[in-house]
Amino acid sequence: MRFRTREPEEPSVNLTPLIDVVFLLLIFFMVSTTFQREAELEIQLPEASGEPREEAPKELEVAIDAQGRYFVDRQALANTRLATLVRALEQAVREGGRERPVVILADGRTPHEAVIRALDAARRVGLYRITFATREPEEGAEAGTR
Repeated sequence: MRFRTREPEEPSVNLTPLIDVVFLLLIFFMVSTTFQREAELEIQLPEASGEPREEAPKELEVAIDAQGRYFVDRQALANTRLATLVRALEQAVREGGRERPVVILADGRTPHEAVIRALDAARRVGLYRITFATREPEEGAEAGTR
């Protein structure tokens, strides 16, 4: 008996289920992914107007420049560490008294951390009368436009 040999069929792969799985994964990742928007805030420095007091007590000035360096009563500090700032404020308190108000003069580009460090140092020394220096509004300039 002679059997007829079949010619082998070419194997084929059905791609339809594979495409379905890929689309399902794509939809899953699109739905489950969160996108962050990185945005910069434009912050305007505070402005205040008012009349200066005639008999203002001698204020303790803590100036902070744009790089975060400190100046206590116009004397530059050796570094920006909290302990150095606390020592400088303690010395200023010994010389002028604890009743002196503290005025923080911070540059508009000063890091926020430097201002908070100055507030923390004043609190550690026991100074609680703290104000921030502002500038007079420019004539003809509307609020919020610059």
